[in-house]
Amino acid sequence: MGMNTLMSTDFNFPGQQSVYKGKVREVYTLENDILVMVATDRLSAFDVVMPKGIPYKGQILNQIATKMMKDTEDIVPNWLLATPDPNVAVGKACEPYKVEMVIRGYLSGHAAREYKAGKRMLCGVTMPEGMKENDKFPEPIITPATKAEKGDHDEDISKEDILKRGIVAPADYEVLEKYTRALFQRGTEIAAKRGLILVDTKYEFGKTKDGEIVLIDEIHTPDSSRYFYADGYAERQERGEAQKQLSKEFVRQWLISNGFQGLEGQTVPEMSDDYITSVSNRYIELYENITGESFVKSDISQLQERIYKNILAYLSK
Repeated sequence: MGMNTLMSTDFNFPGQQSVYKGKVREVYTLENDILVMVATDRLSAFDVVMPKGIPYKGQILNQIATKMMKDTEDIVPNWLLATPDPNVAVGKACEPYKVEMVIRGYLSGHAAREYKAGKRMLCGVTMPEGMKENDKFPEPIITPATKAEKGDHDEDISKEDILKRGIVAPADYEVLEKYTRALFQRGTEIAAKRGLILVDTKYEFGKTKDGEIVLIDEIHTPDSSRYFYADGYAERQERGEAQKQLSKEFVRQWLISNGFQGLEGQTVPEMSDDYITSVSNRYIELYENITGESFVKSDISQLQERIYKNILAYLSK
């Protein structure tokens, strides 16, 4: 498949000070506290980056995230200034908090695995007895994770530990919690309009040079969130069936069924071109379901050049 994917970038912009390469995004820091964030087509699962990229994935994630930022900026300020290219977001440089604010409305994923193992406490929060996987919590619970260095797994942490270890100042943490609940509430309302349930998600925050706490990174994307289809949810719970999911869980399941869970000594299974195309199509379907808009494929014939030109044009303004 001669499909052009963006696996990495090596740009040099005027006033560039540093570049950070995350699992999926590459972040260029320029003078005047400007950040240029490029969403690549890399796919990460079990904290491992897959050898092949997924066509349009970067565009999809970037466009969902920037749309959701615009749809929540009235309740929580964010870092975003502009989107000069389908794969690019430009915004204010921030000092990121070293925690991910994970919030869960349902007993799913990691929480369900912990629950099955007999645990009733997650990140210092009590989970009620007698729940089945994918049941709704009485109230959404916040279960933070520490931001891992590259290659390490994020770790669960309680609010008490965050404060005790001085990872976040108490007054700031109150704001993070308040913003997390407000965003999840709004995300839940947006999802409901599209016939979806926002199951769980994570938010990341930073502080600007002016001391303002803002939302950073991506929000409400299939990489950072789990969605169920609302239609038939209750019936499936009643019958004890798996829920119809809208997340990258389908990739994780495929990897598990092919003997890979990111553990020591395991190798990533070969992904055929057909499989890659099917993942790309699933991501497009995710985009259309989450945003309620049809996806417009950008011209990817000269992907690197297009992105570079668009960023330069924006910076020269």
